Amino acid sequence: MPLYEHVFLARQDASTQQVEELTTQMTGIVEQLGGKVVKTENWGVRSLTYRMNKNRKAHFVLLNIDAPSAAVTEIERQERISEDVIRYLTVRVDEHEEGPSAMMRKADRDRDRDDRGGGFRGDREGGFRGDRDGGGYRGDRGPRRPRDDAEAVAVEE
Repeated sequence: MPLYEHVFLARQDASTQQVEELTTQMTGIVEQLGGKVVKTENWGVRSLTYRMNKNRKAHFVLLNIDAPSAAVTEIERQERISEDVIRYLTVRVDEHEEGPSAMMRKADRDRDRDDRGGGFRGDREGGFRGDRDGGGYRGDRGPRRPRDDAEAVAVEE
């Protein structure tokens, strides 16, 4: 049977329990039509890049599906009907990714970075410019020196 990755976005004001029920409903549809859901990941509430149906955030859910195309068609039909689903996307893949998806790995990386006490800017003390002596950076040309008026007039002419 063909393999699919299916992601849907549920409204932010839907509770976690409602999102789990929606996921269970989609899983039931797949199983009724002779397929199986290999993996389910709830990515949690995340910000959207732009507003969709007056929503700025949404619950993200990934389903790895091993089912005939009729099952995917029925899932998408049910999601079009549901008021809780904002968007969905189904992609046919050659094989499912083993282990956690890229989004879950990214969440783990972000969590580790927060535990360490910051990222790139958090580990600097005083910044890169703290070692300057107030004269400004001029590369290999040396520190700035003020021009006297005679030099300024010669340059202007």
